[in-house]
Amino acid sequence: MSQLVVAALYQFVELPDYRKLRPALLDICSSNGTRGTLLLAEEGINGTIAGTREGIDAVRAWLDLDERFNRLEYKESLIDANRIPFHRMKVKLKKEIVTLGLPGISPKMKVGRYVQPEHWNELILDPETLVVDTRNSYEYQVGTFKGAVNPETKTFREFPNWASQNLDPTKHKKVAMFCTGGIRCEKSTSYLLDQGFEEVYHLRGGVLNYFDRVSPIDSTWEGECFVFDNRVTVNHKLEPGEFDQCHACRRPITEADKARLVFVKGVQCHHCVDEHSDKQKERFRMRQLQIELAEARGEPHIGIGVQEVKERQTMVRRLRELRKKSSASSDQRRLLVPRP
Repeated sequence: MSQLVVAALYQFVELPDYRKLRPALLDICSSNGTRGTLLLAEEGINGTIAGTREGIDAVRAWLDLDERFNRLEYKESLIDANRIPFHRMKVKLKKEIVTLGLPGISPKMKVGRYVQPEHWNELILDPETLVVDTRNSYEYQVGTFKGAVNPETKTFREFPNWASQNLDPTKHKKVAMFCTGGIRCEKSTSYLLDQGFEEVYHLRGGVLNYFDRVSPIDSTWEGECFVFDNRVTVNHKLEPGEFDQCHACRRPITEADKARLVFVKGVQCHHCVDEHSDKQKERFRMRQLQIELAEARGEPHIGIGVQEVKERQTMVRRLRELRKKSSASSDQRRLLVPRP
């Protein structure tokens, strides 16, 4: 069975010309058939792409031509060719490549101590170590390291507030943090160091690197790991996991969740049933209809943009108006027909 390569990458590096990099980066990715999302900001690059071996190698070679990317954190995994995790290729310009919301925090200036996956278990099993999962709460629920603390955040922006209320450098002498691929911990450890913590550690390459380099037999991980693509979750072998995804809120859901009365495919789940307006839900229904129509035709659904959504909504309104007019005309014709 043919396979595709999924490449996750990031690096904090000064890119004052990041806006100028976008066209060339998008071109090299698109021309080589890769799909995914890459973020560019003045502080660096971050993202995940998928494609053929040749396509991924071409993108990596292009990045290697720029000596600023010589310390790129880079991780690959393989997936079945019929399960490509992205619909399109996007290169976005951002203020931050991972959003903490504190401009003064820079991993280029200070960062926690990196711990290789092979030494991670020893660190987190130390009773003196406080293990903190820096990911969002819904990611934690899918799986985490044994004994890890859940900050119960909805977004990474909430982490500094949680840390300021729950962590104390005079009490928590040794703090170990982890995330999916390592990038969030670059900023979270930098933040803690800025707050006066001294022994701050983080897992090099994140959970995905741990899965790759530590055997399931020796693993202290419990559950699966949420990933931000169509695989939804991966197991310890980096294979697609057992979770599906609500396409309204992007949270992971189980088969039991889909059996709940509130679940409407593509529109809402028990997590987000009260989070979206009726107008938003109508838009979600339209999107789900387009997905199902594409599947019925045997075509891939690559997603639609805001402008196309508006055009289709206008078309639906016009069709409804035409039907009303047609119905009214029929009623008038019936009235004009002479009775026998």
